Amino acid sequence: MGDLFGWLLVFTLLISLLAILSYQLQLMCLTDLEVDYINPYDSAAQINMLVLPEFATQGILCIIYLITGHWFMFLLSLPYLHYNVGLYRRRQHLVDVTEIYSQLNGEKKQRLFKLCYLIILLVLCIFWLLWTVGEPHD
Repeated sequence: MGDLFGWLLVFTLLISLLAILSYQLQLMCLTDLEVDYINPYDSAAQINMLVLPEFATQGILCIIYLITGHWFMFLLSLPYLHYNVGLYRRRQHLVDVTEIYSQLNGEKKQRLFKLCYLIILLVLCIFWLLWTVGEPHD
């Protein structure tokens, strides 16, 4: 039963990560900036506000995988965490207001890649969640 709650917690964290990235990418910030509905300062402020929560949620997700003993999922989510830590250590994790138009395509591609990666993790999480529900319990 504890394994089921672990997968439900992981599912919730993955959904929150997908929501953060979707907000940054499509719903508001980068797409609105591309079609000039929002000024660069507001867009950068809204994106930068969500970067550290995204990184923290990904770190918590990896820790939960590690604690619950789901090594395969931990190893699958480790490159994403490594990439985020690398961005943070190089101080490239925040969007620069003055360079946002020149970085727009790269930022969109980066967030689309993250979104696809998280969707794959979510599909695997749903598979393991359903597998856990279908297992006979003692």
